[in-house]
Amino acid sequence: MGQFILALDQGTTSSRAIVFDGEGRAIGQAQQEFEQIYPKPGWVEHNPWDIWRTQKEVAEAAVRDARLAPADIAGIGITNQRETTIVWDRKSGEPIHNAIVWQCRRTADMCEYLTDQGFDKKIRERTGLVTDAYFSGTKIAWLLDHVKGARKKAEKGELAFGTVDSWLAWQMTEGKRHITDITNASRTLLCNIHTREWDDVLLKGLNIPAEILPEIVSSSGIHAYTRMLGPSIPLAGMAGDQHAALFGQACLQPGMAKNTYGTGCFVLMNVGDKPSQAGQGLLNTMGWQLAGQPATYATEGAIFVGGAVVQWLRDELGLIRTAAEVEKLAGKVPDSNGAFLVPAFVGLGAPYWDPHARGALVGLTRGVNSSHIARAALEAIALQSHEVLDCMQQETGIELQTLRVDGGASSNDLLMQMQADILGVPVERPRNVETTAMGAAWLAGLATGLWGETEELAGANPIERSFEPRWSGDQRQALIAGWRRAVERARDWARP
Repeated sequence: MGQFILALDQGTTSSRAIVFDGEGRAIGQAQQEFEQIYPKPGWVEHNPWDIWRTQKEVAEAAVRDARLAPADIAGIGITNQRETTIVWDRKSGEPIHNAIVWQCRRTADMCEYLTDQGFDKKIRERTGLVTDAYFSGTKIAWLLDHVKGARKKAEKGELAFGTVDSWLAWQMTEGKRHITDITNASRTLLCNIHTREWDDVLLKGLNIPAEILPEIVSSSGIHAYTRMLGPSIPLAGMAGDQHAALFGQACLQPGMAKNTYGTGCFVLMNVGDKPSQAGQGLLNTMGWQLAGQPATYATEGAIFVGGAVVQWLRDELGLIRTAAEVEKLAGKVPDSNGAFLVPAFVGLGAPYWDPHARGALVGLTRGVNSSHIARAALEAIALQSHEVLDCMQQETGIELQTLRVDGGASSNDLLMQMQADILGVPVERPRNVETTAMGAAWLAGLATGLWGETEELAGANPIERSFEPRWSGDQRQALIAGWRRAVERARDWARP
């Protein structure tokens, strides 16, 4: 058997693949961006075939980059953008519509209707989630109601639903396996977080036939074999991106927390072997489940627009040519000169859950320039993260001592220093910030025997740098107060 693990990291804006060796070091990788589709304001879609094509191509490229043969790969782990919804024909394999991306707000009115009917309480009790367009359930219902003939075909068992992990597994096994792992299942509004099974009450309430659902499997275990690269290789790990990052940060004990700075920002805290009782501002969700072991639960705060605000500066405003240039541009000024940017382009997630919020740039004076706007964009990422962590501490009663960080934007030293200053606690960045892919690799490696116990993983990714807070309490509170005023001006903006 090979001694290397291939992690497939299918994200919102790109597909990546990383090869890890037995010491947890990345030895080969590749990445491709793919098209973002915006049919209407607030709507976001992907072409499912773009997702599969780019993921397969980067998998092959990463193995070449590592100078390995496919036979050297002991197992494959998948981690993926969560909640993004794909429905396809079981016989032809063709999607019936573009994938509806987790960011898409087209079902906000449906969520309001469910709330008005009181069904949101059942959703919260059974799933730990809030009734929001973010999650897969209402996206499935929309597809069945808006694609001609879809509902009848679904009821006959002719269609299959999956989040991106399920779509990839289907493609990798040539349609032989229709599966999803428990972490992805827990984000659909259809899975009971207590029983870890599809819930008939939720299916009935959302009018979704059970025939379209995949089998729920553990996050770590040999669930299938794929010949995607030629030889038969176990598909041995599956987890939604934020759950994989929590595992990849070795947050193995209750109370340990991480923040992933990707397209969005996602704060997760390990809360042990029972679901949290956190209130409406946070989500109660699965952490992971290893084969034959009790499940680990987490509480989560989801921020819809994190690093994507830097892409907006690049692609829509033209202030920078590459995302990396934002640090230099923002570093030219000591503060944002009173400007606040609220990047509520697709509404606000935790702790507001306001689908009608929209982006706002406030506090402008004649002296505000591109550097101030770039700095306000970075501050927005850190301030949104602070609000989630503040809510998390209040609702769980656990005081944050340090924050572990990962994801692409965590390589921005200025942003990480801002985060430490605004939080008032140290921010720890590991040597390898690609902990989402690392978590998927660890899950697959445990299943294939490349690693024996989770304890072996705790020291596999040491801290590369710790950012210590420098601000006074007054300075911190002044910025937070200004931010909250700006948020109030962005809220409820797009309500009909």
